[in-house]
Amino acid sequence: MRNPLQEQLLKAGLAKKSQATQAVREQNKQRQAKHPQAPSAEQAEAERARAEKVERDRALEAQRKAQARAHELRAQIQQIVEQGKVKRKGEIAYRFDDGEAIRTVYVDTALRAQLASGALAIVRHGEDYELVPRAVAEKVRERDAAMVVLDHGASKAAPAEPLSEDDAYYAQFQVPDDLVW
Repeated sequence: MRNPLQEQLLKAGLAKKSQATQAVREQNKQRQAKHPQAPSAEQAEAERARAEKVERDRALEAQRKAQARAHELRAQIQQIVEQGKVKRKGEIAYRFDDGEAIRTVYVDTALRAQLASGALAIVRHGEDYELVPRAVAEKVRERDAAMVVLDHGASKAAPAEPLSEDDAYYAQFQVPDDLVW
């Protein structure tokens, strides 16, 4: 099992038989050793493509879960508002701002007083607005705070900028929320 070069070296007397046997043993050990082979370019490319696909699939799955969660929250809000809405009646226009637009709902004096005191809140319900009790408004706020349009009972954050001298003077005079001009 020796190669021709080893045979020639033995015949010429340049190597001993024990040296040749030792070299054969070392070669066999190297062949049978469990050294990790360096991955070929094709294997590296396949591994990179697989890792990219796994990452892409993970991102798509996270996006699907987020969309499903948002859909579930919208359905919960719709159900909560449907079950807790207060029947509107009356001819008094109650105006409130929704973003940059001023909206109007028609209520009677009792509902207007409850809105002003904070016992009722106004929430967005599809393209319309509904009056709901504070407890219902809190449930809606837990799921999506943007759906609660008007809630006088919610604690307001302190103004970010300090009051000017004139504003500080006029702050002592309270204007009622239900003031009708």
